[in-house]
Amino acid sequence: MQGNLPPEAQEKIEELQGLQETAQTVAVQKQEAESGLQEAETALDELDEIDEDTTMYRQIGDLFVETEFDEAESELEEKVSNLEIRLETLEKQEDRVQQQFESLQEELEGLLGGGMGGPAGPGGPGAGGA
Repeated sequence: MQGNLPPEAQEKIEELQGLQETAQTVAVQKQEAESGLQEAETALDELDEIDEDTTMYRQIGDLFVETEFDEAESELEEKVSNLEIRLETLEKQEDRVQQQFESLQEELEGLLGGGMGGPAGPGGPGAGGA
């Protein structure tokens, strides 16, 4: 089917595919940031239950190094803050990609005479008759 498309339509399809890949990458990064944020917030909450004189360790690679309570708390608070900013940025990026995708899809539908969508959803290989 793609061999019969006008060059402009083929270009838009390639752009859509690129945006779809970008959206998937952003979604994975967002999921990782959410997971990291949840871990850091849980660890920070656990610090509230620990006596400040308790010997504490933090992991650096495969090693555990003794650390001070205040230092551990400060590092976790900074990590939470950074991850919240990262998550906010990824959400904005996700919204921009979605808007670009929808706009490009409308342009493509216009190039193809509006024959792509409709109430039944997008057509494609295998959709419909022979």
